[in-house]
Amino acid sequence: MTDLLSLSARQCADLFSRKQASPVEILDAVLHRLDAVEPQVNAFVVVDRAGARKAAEESAARHAKGAAIGPADGLIGTIKDNVMAKGLPMRRGTRTSVDTPSPDDSPATARLREAGCIILGKTTLPEIGWKGLGDSPLYGVTRNPWKTGHTTGGSSAGAAAAAALGLGQFHLGTDGLGSIRIPAAFTGVFGIKPSFGRVPAFPLSTMAVLAHLGPLTRRVEDAAFMLSLIGRPDSRDNTAWNTPCPDYTQGLDRGVRGLRIAWSPRLGYVDCVDPDVAAATEKAAKVFAELGATVEEVDPPITDPRAIVDTLWHTGAAVAMKNVGPAEEKLLDPGLVGEVKSGRALSGVDYLEAFLARGALAHKMAVFHESYDLLLTPQMPTGAIPLGADVPAGSSFRHWVDWSPFTYPFNVTQQPAASVPCGFTRDGLPIGLQIVGAMRDDALVLQAARAFEQARPFATIDAPRA
Repeated sequence: MTDLLSLSARQCADLFSRKQASPVEILDAVLHRLDAVEPQVNAFVVVDRAGARKAAEESAARHAKGAAIGPADGLIGTIKDNVMAKGLPMRRGTRTSVDTPSPDDSPATARLREAGCIILGKTTLPEIGWKGLGDSPLYGVTRNPWKTGHTTGGSSAGAAAAAALGLGQFHLGTDGLGSIRIPAAFTGVFGIKPSFGRVPAFPLSTMAVLAHLGPLTRRVEDAAFMLSLIGRPDSRDNTAWNTPCPDYTQGLDRGVRGLRIAWSPRLGYVDCVDPDVAAATEKAAKVFAELGATVEEVDPPITDPRAIVDTLWHTGAAVAMKNVGPAEEKLLDPGLVGEVKSGRALSGVDYLEAFLARGALAHKMAVFHESYDLLLTPQMPTGAIPLGADVPAGSSFRHWVDWSPFTYPFNVTQQPAASVPCGFTRDGLPIGLQIVGAMRDDALVLQAARAFEQARPFATIDAPRA
C-alpha cells in the first residue's frame, strides 16, 4: 500500500485526479500521524479537525465529479500563528493576546483556500516571532523531530516540525531575520524566503521591510508549487507585487549548468562556523560545480549589517507591543521585553538612517549579482542547539542573532534566499546550505535548489527521535 505521506504534492494530486486516493484519505493519514507525534514535538497551536474534515469532504466530492478547482485541490496546508486564518485565533505566541477568532484570511491563507487546499491548523512560534528559537510563554517548547532535546529553531518553529514529519504538503512561515531558513536548516527541510513583496501580507508586519512570507516543505517542488499559489497579488498589501505570479514549477528542472556561482564560507566576517558545518557546506558547494556551474570562492562586498538589523527589528518589536503596559510586561518573554525597551529608546531619525543604509546594502548586492547568478553560504553556523538555551553552550554569544549571521543580511537586502538540507553533524542534527539569488530571481533559486536536491536527495523522518 502506498504511504500517502511520503508522496509529493504533485503525486498526491495525480492520485486524486485518477481517483486512486481521496483528500479524505490523505487527511486521515495526516491526523493519524499527528496524534502520534504531536505530544513529542508540540508543533501546533490548534488543529482544526472539524474545518479540515469538512474541506476534505468537499474536495473529495469535487474530485468525484471531475470538477476539481485545480491541481492543489485537496492538498493540506498549515498556517503559522502570526498569520490570519478565518475562524481561528491568531495569538502570536503571547499571553497578552486574546483568543478571538480572526474575521478574515490573510492573503496567503486565502490563496491556499481558493486553490482548494485544506487548512489543518495553526503552528507555533516564539512570542511575536522575536527570536530564532521555538519556545514561547503561551505555547511552551516546540521540539526538533531529529532530536527532541534540541530546538527546531524559529520563528517558524511548528511549521518546520510539521514539514519534517510530513504533516501536510504546504507549510506557511514568515521570515524577518531568518525565521523560515533557521528552522529549515535545523530540521532538515526546504525553506525559501522569497523576494520581498512576492507574497502579499495583511495585516502588514511591524518588522516592515525585513518581513517576508514563504513555504517550508519536504521538497523543493512542493515549495515551488506552493509559492505559485501564495504569490498571487492582493490589494490589501500595497507593498507587494501587483504582477501575476508565475508557475514556479515550470523550468524547475533546468539545472545549473553554465551559471556563475559565488561560494562564501564566511561572508568575509563570520568567525563562528562549526567544523561539521564548514565541511558539509563546502562539500555541498562543490556539487554545483559537478552539475556544470562555475563555482568561485568569493565574498560579497558587504560588511556585517547588524546595526541596521537591530534598529529596524527593535523598533518593530516596540510597535508590535505598543499596547502592552508595565503591568503586563511580566507576561512577556524577558528577552522580548529588552528588545521592546531598546526600540522605544530609538528615534525616527535612527529608523530612517537604518532604512537608507538598508537600501545602500541592497544596491551593493545588486551590483554583485551582475557578476554572479547565485551566492552560496552555510545556512546556520551550528546544528540545532539544546532546549532551554538561547545561545550554544560554551559560546561567547549573548543574543540569538549572534549565532545566525548568515540569515539577516538577506532580509536587509530583501533578496530570495533558501535553505537546502546538505548533511548532518556528528550528533545527527541536520545542516543547511543557503542559496541566495538576485532580487526577484526566485525562480533561479528554486531551480538551483532542485538541482542540488536531485543530486543529493534530502533525508526524511516520519517519527521523532530522542
